[in-house]
Amino acid sequence: MEQQQFDDAYLVARTQGGHLGAFEVLVERYQARVYRVALRMLANPHDAQDAAQDAFVQAWKGLASFRGDSAFSTWLYRIITNRCLKFLRDRPRTQPLPETHEAPAGRPDQVAEANARRHALHAAIAALRPEQRAALVLREFEGCTYEEVAAILAITVPAVKGRIHRARLELLDAMQPWT
Repeated sequence: MEQQQFDDAYLVARTQGGHLGAFEVLVERYQARVYRVALRMLANPHDAQDAAQDAFVQAWKGLASFRGDSAFSTWLYRIITNRCLKFLRDRPRTQPLPETHEAPAGRPDQVAEANARRHALHAAIAALRPEQRAALVLREFEGCTYEEVAAILAITVPAVKGRIHRARLELLDAMQPWT
């Protein structure tokens, strides 16, 4: 089954009809995004892998009752976000996000300063309250609209905007030494 050939709604319907290959296409389509959200939320590659795998298992088990009231992607983002929030509530993490960038070019002192600034930003994001981090990650890193974030987190758009605003203020405060 060609991955790009079918839309999500068709693949969901085929999966609900018992076609395992259709679910495999959905997993292939979304596995990188789901893992990326988990990694940004949990700041640990091993934990992110576990959460992503759990999310797909939960999606598989719950797909029979998926009614299509929202897009499949929104539903899947909700599953991974809730999984990560539960993980963070059960075992709070404040470690910095893993470095997943290319090394900056420049003089050694500039490179060291850029790395220190990036590390401070990752630590500041990791220190956000889980609900703020979820809204920020979905909006700023995943490019979801405010409406999509609201649907994923099951809150109102004004609540999303408030969480993101507070997260940005905390990040600005944490990054004050670097400005």
